[in-house]
Amino acid sequence: MDENRADEKSLSFLYDAILCLETREECAKFLDDLCTSLELKSLSQRMLVAKMLSEKKIYNNIVASTGASTATISRVNRTLNSKYSGEGYRIVFDRLKNTTTDEILGVNTGAEGKD
Repeated sequence: MDENRADEKSLSFLYDAILCLETREECAKFLDDLCTSLELKSLSQRMLVAKMLSEKKIYNNIVASTGASTATISRVNRTLNSKYSGEGYRIVFDRLKNTTTDEILGVNTGAEGKD
């Protein structure tokens, strides 16, 4: 049996499983079952790093805010800036364009409520 074919089928099954979830609560339950707490922490950290890089935050601020290593930040940055990858991040960030890392981190920039 071709191992790559099995990987493609199991990945498709995973993608379909994710796509059938309807709420944040369902997603949380599924990911809690599927991933270890360390895996979830790593995934959420990479998402936050990518979002901060897309907002042009500097490495030192990203390290301080996320605890990510500079190696992780560099890897995510390469993905974001590659012409061959990073499209997934861009799709998600475009759809969540009103969400900022300041909101995610609970940082009050003082800009709220100003017109």
